[in-house]
Amino acid sequence: MTRRAKPENDIHGSPEPANAYEPTAKATDRGDPSVAGPAEDAAAVIARLEADNAALKDRLLRALAETENVRRRAERDLNDARQYAIAKFAGDMLAVADNIERAIANVPAQVREGDEAVRTLIEGVELTEKELLRALERHGVRKLDPLGERFDPNFHEAMFEVPDPSVPSGTVSKVVDAGYSIGARSLRPARVGVSSGGPRQPAEPGAGRQP
Repeated sequence: MTRRAKPENDIHGSPEPANAYEPTAKATDRGDPSVAGPAEDAAAVIARLEADNAALKDRLLRALAETENVRRRAERDLNDARQYAIAKFAGDMLAVADNIERAIANVPAQVREGDEAVRTLIEGVELTEKELLRALERHGVRKLDPLGERFDPNFHEAMFEVPDPSVPSGTVSKVVDAGYSIGARSLRPARVGVSSGGPRQPAEPGAGRQP
């Protein structure tokens, strides 16, 4: 009885392709233009960081400028509050100053000179008026007596015109009631008469100049 011969098989199995273990092409091959190299990636990162730095610097400068503006506004508001806080009180005191001035003006000269007691009383009232005005000036309130000055609508109130060709038109030729200012503002405008019929006032320096 003869044995059947076994088929000869490769002990290593079926043969594999020769290129089975060869590395495949990588996406980073130099020939692929769709992928940036390390140098290009670094340049992009640097550009982005520089742009971020410029944006942050701009924001910082804007914030500093806004802070400085806020500080200046607060300082100006504080100065205004200090200077004009007594405006209402000072306005009430003007009536007192007006009454003292009228009391002195209404005493006839012959009465003042003829009676020693009356003269002494009037001198005391005049000293009181001067002290009141000095106290107001210490707080920024100043009396305005604009006789002979150019009419200023910011501080003067024109009550009537006075024909007078001897002085330039628009000159304060009569003061009905004195005015008062506080700081750079008018506390009460002076009531005045304004001249007319004279030569024109010369132009003020800087008039018509663009700010």
